[in-house]
Amino acid sequence: MSMNVLGSLAELASLKQLDKDQLTEIIKDGLYQAISKKLEPENQLEIVTNFDTNKIIAKFYRIVVDQDLSLGEISLEDAQDYYDENAQLGDLIPAEMSIQEFEPKVIKNARKAIMERIKRLEESRIMFDYEKQKDQIVSGKVRREDYNGYIVDIGYTDALLPKEEQVEDEYFKPGDIVRAFVVNIRKRKHDMIVILSRTRPEFVKRIFELEIPEIASGEVEIKKIVREPGFRTKVAVNSLSEGIDATACCLGPKGLRIEQIRGELNGEHIDIVEWNASPEQLIANAIGPDLVEKVYLADRGKFARIIVNEENKNFAIGKKGKNVKLAAKLTDYKLDIYTEEEFEEKITEERRITSHVSDLDGVTPKIAEILKGHGYTSVQDIFEASVEELCHLEGLGRKTAQKLKESASYF
Repeated sequence: MSMNVLGSLAELASLKQLDKDQLTEIIKDGLYQAISKKLEPENQLEIVTNFDTNKIIAKFYRIVVDQDLSLGEISLEDAQDYYDENAQLGDLIPAEMSIQEFEPKVIKNARKAIMERIKRLEESRIMFDYEKQKDQIVSGKVRREDYNGYIVDIGYTDALLPKEEQVEDEYFKPGDIVRAFVVNIRKRKHDMIVILSRTRPEFVKRIFELEIPEIASGEVEIKKIVREPGFRTKVAVNSLSEGIDATACCLGPKGLRIEQIRGELNGEHIDIVEWNASPEQLIANAIGPDLVEKVYLADRGKFARIIVNEENKNFAIGKKGKNVKLAAKLTDYKLDIYTEEEFEEKITEERRITSHVSDLDGVTPKIAEILKGHGYTSVQDIFEASVEELCHLEGLGRKTAQKLKESASYF
């Protein structure tokens, strides 16, 4: 371990934001552990470091013996010739050795121990800082892009913005400043790294908390956020203070607040949804209150049918179905969108499906038995069958078949 190595370790400590006193103790301890294996306790080993002169010295005592066989011994002859002519067997002679004088194996073992300690210390510091910033937004500078994602310098360590946590069509170059949500910390083979995200709903929530004072103060609460990263986000908000309009607070004067948030999300469309305890009203708000004519809830289960005008149907469904899909996630209801005409047709179809052929006008028990024998059990079966199919059934003529079809059509 040369003087250059000591300087390199000091530089490493600075780079890793480690305290120099901690580094000194680590170096001393690592060298002590390696060198002490060559000595006995009575040799009284001491490691002295000096960063100003870049020197590391091992101080210890050598025991005077007849013939020296180890590092911690000195022969009586050498002790009397070089140190003290009155030296006796068993005396302790002070000795100093620079680190360069030790055999390479000792230094190699010491270096390994020191680097392991530095690594553990760095991981402890990263973990401490991570715990303070977990579930928060951090800003960092993009260092580079590798096969896993972007490596981002967030101050106390490098972080990873993985590909799966990136928004589609969102690109950064080295030097760009990026804001992201701190998700967790991942242990890798040789180190640990903080994981960031720009896709999670929590990222949007934290941005709203930073940009909307009424949310930060608790006067307006975010009930739920659902998101298709890069396309659309719906944020359900509720006012907790009388006289405060939650939607208006989020939009801001002339829409400035929401536009600032959209800018952080690279123009992603954001819908502010007014929360309502009524499922029908909440569903209408989630789809778009100006688009919805009526909401029908199913008697059982979380299903709803939404009636819209023909000209609003595409807007209600949204591009690639994103609007209705996100509204369903926000409300926890399965949603189907119809025009009034489509809804009536659907209701009629369901009525035919659930009605037995015997409910049709003109169907006698004998005809019902014939139809059942050939697999026609519901009114819908008759509605979907052709006259030709029905009149080929044994016992049914063309006139009867035509009457059945006509009856099913008006059922």
